[in-house]
Formats: sequence, structure tokens, C-alpha cells
Amino acid sequence: MKFETFKAAGCTLLAATMVSAPAIAQEKPYNTVKQKLLDGKQVFSVTISKPDPQAYCEAAKHYDYTWFEMQHSTLTWADIEKMVATCPHVAATPMVRIHDELESSIQHATDIGLLGVIMPTVDTVEKAQATVRYAKYPPEGRRSMGAGQAARIWFPDKPDATMKYRMSVNDNMLVVVMIETPIGVEHVTEIANVPGVDAVMVANTDLGNFSGFFDHNAAPYQAMVKRIHDAVLHSGKFLGATDPSYAKGRPDSADYRFLQNGPANDGWVNPNRPAGRGGSQ
Repeated sequence: MKFETFKAAGCTLLAATMVSAPAIAQEKPYNTVKQKLLDGKQVFSVTISKPDPQAYCEAAKHYDYTWFEMQHSTLTWADIEKMVATCPHVAATPMVRIHDELESSIQHATDIGLLGVIMPTVDTVEKAQATVRYAKYPPEGRRSMGAGQAARIWFPDKPDATMKYRMSVNDNMLVVVMIETPIGVEHVTEIANVPGVDAVMVANTDLGNFSGFFDHNAAPYQAMVKRIHDAVLHSGKFLGATDPSYAKGRPDSADYRFLQNGPANDGWVNPNRPAGRGGSQ
């Protein structure tokens, strides 16, 4: 049976079950970075690549979201779990750039309380669909319920924390995909239109790496950027970039809403990030 057929059947069954289920009050949104995007704001991250809870808790006070880096670091799920638990309601919404789209990986990310998944090197609709599928509970996805710390993080001291979390987190989950290759650029329209994908990023460094256009001002490079820009805006999704300089100084800067790194909200200078160092891949 194809997944879409299975999904449709499952959604019908779940909907029928929920008709007779007890009503659960609508929870206030707790993914603050998603709410800022919906409010029309630009958002910036602090990138965390080392297991240092104290440094994380200090840096995350000053940014919109945390970009836990797993694609290009040796961070473990246990490392991130500990950092999130150390300061669970710090200002920056905890998100992760994950290393693959496997169910097991995304399950770890969501179960420890992360509210966003950033998927790199998305070349196909199927990879984008898999990201959504395992990041969200039915009927929107196929996430399994587990006993991780997520419910305790977002609904502390609540006797019904598990169900409050279960019934609210889909609306608070932020799914981001990165376009890094010419193949991804070719498929960007279809990728951006995948239901459940919230934002699409231009992966500035690797777009040059994979295409061979290392001069980011070169016409062929900027043509790829424009193609991503136009497709994402047409899809109604949020547009992002790993180069935080895209947030200002370009005619289309106002369109770039989800940025990696960039300035702190209050002028704080991160001692763990040398001045002048910008985006990642």
C-alpha cells in the first residue's frame, strides 16, 4: 500500500476516533520563533556545536532560536537533551539541523523537546515529505508517542502534560528544509509546496560548493538564489538563508525571514563566535 493511501485511511480513522474523544482546550502557542515568523518578523539563531549547557543557556537568552548543529558536529542526542533540560524556557526556541531524515533521528529530536527540525541537502520531494512525516503526530504525520522529556519541558507540573503536548505540538513544530544543490534548485517548486514544510532556506555556502559557483555575486549563483526565492514566496512558505547578511542591504532582504546566526536581539556579543563570522552551510 502506498504511503499516501495509508495516510488517508489513517486520517479517516483518527478523525472518527477524535469525534468521541474528550475535548482538550486549545493551548497558547509556545514556539516563539514560529509566532514571530507569523507576525512578519525576521528571526536569527545562535549556533550551538559543543556540549556546554552553561554557554548554551547564556547565549540562548539573546536570540530568537537555537540552531543545534548535528550535521557538522559530534553533538549527541544526550548532549542536546541535557542542554534543553538545563534551561527549558530560555528565549531562543530550540531547533536542530539534523543529519538525516530517518524516523529514528527525528523521533529523538522531537522526544527531547526540540520544536524545529532543519533538514539539509533536500533534493527531492520525498526527503521533504519524510521530514514532515516523522516530525508531526497523526493525522498530519506519523510520529510515534514516546516517553521523552518533551511534555515535561513544555507542560511542566501538569498532570495531563502528555496529552496537552500531544494535542498542541503539531501547531508548534517548525519544519525547515535547505536547498543546497543544483538538483534541489531544479525541484524547489515541488519541495516548497510539500504540505507541512514551513520554511525553505538558501544554503549559501553549499549552494556554491555543489554548483561550483564560489563567487556568490556571480550571475549564475544569483540566478539559483532567485529561483529559490521566487518558488518559496509563491508557495506561501517562509524564506530563509544561512548567510545572515541577506537580512539587509538587498532589494529582496525583507523577504528573507529565517536566518542562521546574525545579530543578537539585544546587542550581546557571543564570546564563542568570532566577530565578523557569518552564516554556515
